[in-house]
Amino acid sequence: GSQMCSLEGHTKLVSSVSFAPDGKTLASGSYDKTVKLWDAASGAQKSSLEGHTGDVNSVAFAPDGKTLASGSGDNTVKLWDA
Repeated sequence: GSQMCSLEGHTKLVSSVSFAPDGKTLASGSYDKTVKLWDAASGAQKSSLEGHTGDVNSVAFAPDGKTLASGSGDNTVKLWDA
């Protein structure tokens, strides 16, 4: 298939991505210690979630899409309003 868009905004390696259950939002976690939420249709950044003090290694949406979990090298899991 062909590339739909390129999402740019992280300043270091992107380690994890996850689509929300409705497919409208994409979350990405990065070694820049942030989690970013993107509009999946347009590729526009919706928000940048800051709070980890280590690399973000994983992101996952709850089944209802309302909460996002992120895991980090700072030995924490954070829950965010998605």
